[in-house]
Amino acid sequence: MANGNSKILTAEQEKQLRQPIEDYVGKIQAKIDALRLDGTDQVISLQNKIDGFKRDKSISKDERESRIAKAKNELEKAQAVEREHKDEISKLASDAEAYIKVHFDREYYQPVKQSCELEKAEARKKYQERTAELEKEHRAALAKLSDSKEIKEEKYVHKNRLFDAKMELEKNLQQIKDRGHEAFAYKYHLIDLLRMSRFTFGENMAQKWENYKYTFNRRTFLLQNGLYIAIIIIFIALCIITPIIKNSPLLTYNNVLNILQQASPRIFLALGVAGLILLTGTDLSIGRMVGMGMTTATIIMHQGINTGAVFGHIFDFTSVPLVGRVILALVACVVLCTFFTTIAGFFTAKFKMHPFISTMANMLVIFGLVTYATKGVSFGAIEPAIPNMIIPKLHGFPTIILWAVAAIIIVWFIWNKTTFGKNLYAVGGNPEAASVSGISVFAVTVGAFVLAGILYGFGSWLECARMVGSGSAAYGQGWEMDAIAACVVGGVSFTGGIGKISGVVVGAVIFTALTYSLTILGIDTNLQFVFSGIIILVAVTLDCLKYVQKK
Repeated sequence: MANGNSKILTAEQEKQLRQPIEDYVGKIQAKIDALRLDGTDQVISLQNKIDGFKRDKSISKDERESRIAKAKNELEKAQAVEREHKDEISKLASDAEAYIKVHFDREYYQPVKQSCELEKAEARKKYQERTAELEKEHRAALAKLSDSKEIKEEKYVHKNRLFDAKMELEKNLQQIKDRGHEAFAYKYHLIDLLRMSRFTFGENMAQKWENYKYTFNRRTFLLQNGLYIAIIIIFIALCIITPIIKNSPLLTYNNVLNILQQASPRIFLALGVAGLILLTGTDLSIGRMVGMGMTTATIIMHQGINTGAVFGHIFDFTSVPLVGRVILALVACVVLCTFFTTIAGFFTAKFKMHPFISTMANMLVIFGLVTYATKGVSFGAIEPAIPNMIIPKLHGFPTIILWAVAAIIIVWFIWNKTTFGKNLYAVGGNPEAASVSGISVFAVTVGAFVLAGILYGFGSWLECARMVGSGSAAYGQGWEMDAIAACVVGGVSFTGGIGKISGVVVGAVIFTALTYSLTILGIDTNLQFVFSGIIILVAVTLDCLKYVQKK
């Protein structure tokens, strides 16, 4: 047994501490297992059997229905047994959990945890003694040598011995860490058996925190979060500097809403290009898509008859009801953007053309067509009532943010809960393996481009409403860099198959917040491009380092 707080436990002593808990809970678990045998266990088995019959295409329909009906009859009997034993099982489980709550931490886990701390201190002490001994031997060996080659060899040998000692320390610390983690996890192993994996919210959080501490690695943490930390530090510095220079605080409720309002259309664009980056691609035409969408939406929703012409024709949509014009503008934006992204997707998927080339061609074609058609003029303002229809402010809150939230939820669902989303990750990670497993790489690639086009259309339509028109071919220039940068900063890897929606959103908000902050400070727009370039460079560097480390 452990002697107070001052003794390191052996494996045998640790086993002795745990034995009473194993014996008490084990007896109760045996009773629960016996009660579940013809009830819960049978229910689970029959439910799996029914699912198997439903998927089995090798049997006839009548045979399938007959087997399912027979299994359902057995399932009803098993469920009746389960209900009969439910209260007794619950009582036994509560008894076992009450015992665990009273005895586990005090009599087992805390002594093991204290033992692990003592073992760590002992391991570090031995390492220090070992390094001191090696240093002493090294100095003694050097004192006897005069030849430069022999001195160099001795230094090399000494360096290797120090490295071996450090590796031995890390090995011992990891073993101690494993021991402590296993002791912690044993409690939840017992509860898992008693409740059949039904943990409370608090228990789930406790396990997640323990697993995070157990798997934490400083180098990996800095590679994954170093850029975020640096940006947060910069933003905090800006929050401190702004009141001093401009005599007004940066982090106010109105400023936060302004940042989110400006970020909302850009989130649509970032979500669109994120799917292409997931496939190791990109899209250079986003800015021109925005310009095309803005121009189209402004023409349709223009206040009065258009003053500018398109291919020499003056459009007049004033006879169309306001709601009809709003819907028509949205449809036109989505259709045009999707048309061009589908073309780029087709060439990328069919001819294995790099998206850099196909989207660059799109960028040039779109800009050329829109500029030629409109002579590069701006089409002025849209009907002033339209923004209040699409993105009204409710008690000062801009509802354009809710559009962005809806887009985030929908794209998250597509990425994480649909077959297309799973295939997107598979093709991005390894297109050859995905193809062999039966996934259509062509369909997934074109689908990603189509989804991007829909999001670009929505984003440009919302931006038109936010800016009350002013559509022109030049609008949106450089937005492709912001969208791509948001994805990169958000952790969507150019190596393919790695990325989360949450990261994309965080990246878009971060870039918008930095731009907004620098603008308030009066930093020249050209210098803001320098900041963006540095952030992109650092983000991609960290991404490459993660990829190299993984390899």
